[in-house]
Amino acid sequence: MDRAVTDRPSPRNPLPGSLAAYPRLDTWISVDGAGHFTLFPGKVELGQGILTALAQIAADELDVQVSRIAFAPTRTGISPNEGVTSGSLSIRDCGMAIRQACAEVRGLFCGEAARRLGVAPDSLTVFDGVFRGAGNLSLTYGELASAVSLAQTATGTPSPKSATNRRIAGTPEQRIDIPGRVFGTRGYIHDIRQQGMLHGRILRPPRPDAHLTTLDQAAIDSLKAKHPDIILVRDGSFIGIIAASEPVARRTIQAVAKATSWEGGFEIPDGGDLGGWLEKQPVETEIVEQRGKVFPPASASRITRDYTKPFLAHGSIGPSCAIAEWKAGKLHVASHSQGVYNLRTDLALVFDLPPDQVVVTHIEGSGCYGHNGADDVALDAALLARAVPGHPVRVQWSRKDELSSSPFGAAMRVRISADIAADGTITNWRHQIWSNGQTARPGRAKTPGLLAAFALEKPFPRLAASDPPLAVGGGAQRNAVPYYDIANCSIIKHRVLNEPLRTSSMRSLGAIGNVFAIESFLDELAEQAGRDPLAYRLGLLKDPRAHAVVLRAAEMANWGQTPLDEGIGHGLAFARYKNTSGYCAVIAEVDVNAAPKVKTLWIAADIGEVINSDGAINQIEGGAIQATSWALKEEVQFSTNALECGSWENYPILRFSEVPNVTVDLLNQPDQPPLGAGEIAHGPTAAAIANAIHKALGVRLRQMPLTRDRILAAMETIDA
Repeated sequence: MDRAVTDRPSPRNPLPGSLAAYPRLDTWISVDGAGHFTLFPGKVELGQGILTALAQIAADELDVQVSRIAFAPTRTGISPNEGVTSGSLSIRDCGMAIRQACAEVRGLFCGEAARRLGVAPDSLTVFDGVFRGAGNLSLTYGELASAVSLAQTATGTPSPKSATNRRIAGTPEQRIDIPGRVFGTRGYIHDIRQQGMLHGRILRPPRPDAHLTTLDQAAIDSLKAKHPDIILVRDGSFIGIIAASEPVARRTIQAVAKATSWEGGFEIPDGGDLGGWLEKQPVETEIVEQRGKVFPPASASRITRDYTKPFLAHGSIGPSCAIAEWKAGKLHVASHSQGVYNLRTDLALVFDLPPDQVVVTHIEGSGCYGHNGADDVALDAALLARAVPGHPVRVQWSRKDELSSSPFGAAMRVRISADIAADGTITNWRHQIWSNGQTARPGRAKTPGLLAAFALEKPFPRLAASDPPLAVGGGAQRNAVPYYDIANCSIIKHRVLNEPLRTSSMRSLGAIGNVFAIESFLDELAEQAGRDPLAYRLGLLKDPRAHAVVLRAAEMANWGQTPLDEGIGHGLAFARYKNTSGYCAVIAEVDVNAAPKVKTLWIAADIGEVINSDGAINQIEGGAIQATSWALKEEVQFSTNALECGSWENYPILRFSEVPNVTVDLLNQPDQPPLGAGEIAHGPTAAAIANAIHKALGVRLRQMPLTRDRILAAMETIDA
């Protein structure tokens, strides 16, 4: 029976976050006889520091030191099913569940301590796990653990501590995972070695969805003569090698590649006119929002601009890795997946197993930025391990696999039109998007969404990526509705159904393309109206928290107060992520005297309550640096027959020498709900860079990446 209990008697008060779905206290927390606690979160550590923040939340409510908090690995059947760790929702969903659960656990222990000491519960003080009453009588969590059962439903009372009574949440507590990374005692999944472990590698087709037609058996026999222990696994167009060591597996799969022939595959998009290609494809059209009057016929005052975001690769530094083993008909998988239950669902579909016959345990990887290859490589490992039951099989993707076989961030064409009154007022606004769906995560459809499943002898169909509803954040339409006071606006999404490249969730989803377009367009409107971009935005923003972050960023950068050298520009952009999450304003200083280089980013953010200020700043800095890389460098390249993004040479990313100085100021709101920080900076950073380039040179770039070649082409257009 799963430990993640699902019986849910109704509590007396509404329960926060994921506690509403899993109200049993022992689903979330346990305590031992030494007074140490173990938490069982359904959200996972991806390098974002979530475990440290959860430990701070728990320690505060329990009145213990952070060192007394440990974590069980997230595992199907053990941990609550909190879906996918994504969308900057971990604190809101998991953190608030743990806060309430720990408050209730503290109350239960306090009640038992008071009973034993013969005092009223409210007369006790608690410090570092010790309950003290009058006369210096005391009891500890450990001494009480055997008498207090946590196998009961949360009630919604007592309430968690007020912001003024928290000692640990809101402080820059040291990350609990960093020392182990530095000293090598906390390995990644890539570092695991097990008794009897074998190693696997997978051969991918040279073109997406190509089919294996021939396999030179003589060449394979020659390979086996050199390495008698290797095992070739083939199922349709899925082909892999199992060997006793990683180097042999790697060399052998390279030799197998020379013995294969492939044909077919998807037609590669037109990389020279990506936006035009998107508009020519069959689409499914949806009205995202209609506010005020229907968009009127074209008028003389209408301005229309097109903005384009390319396909993006995740570019994970550590290639995806998984370990799988079949024992007594049951599949065990270790994975750095963002959603262990979702992965379990799809693995069960592929192998036609009951879900409880598949166990997926999360082991930390080197981080990810959305739906990369972590889930796909888990199926690769399971398919190979099926050939050698009783042996764990470790599969690590190559650099080429990671860059060209992981799902991509979808390309986007965004067209914005606005009618402008004589005084510069925006009277009508229309925003259209052409994009593939932005999510194809596993566990969300009737058929599996894992790469190898499409290549089997009896293949599963590859469904086109979809978009979540806007009410839960949206996909391509995320942040398409302007957060500004515009009375009449129409937002329309055209989901592109032709999907030659597999697209799925990448950090911020459609927000990067939509915010890049909206904030670039607002700068264009401000310029036409002869208005300062800062004042223009403030005039359109009603939300005082939005005003505050924009003004704070301007103050940080000394906006408009300091003369800039030739070739240097400042650009401003703002967004509230998902229009419901964190507020972020960015000012970028860009040097365009050679290739565009971002010198400095000033960022002001309001993410509600801040649990770990250092961790939150790290997340915002990391997002801004990644967005800088997207804005200036990253773009999936195509030839007529294949993708050309299998190495860092043809998919360059920002180098350490190119990383800007980043200053982040958090407008902490301890009495407000936490809003998340991981993805709020991407859109504003990209748009601020584009606006700064325009300020420095007077040319407007509307297609990412914002390269020197595109600047030169834009300048030639002006000269013509």
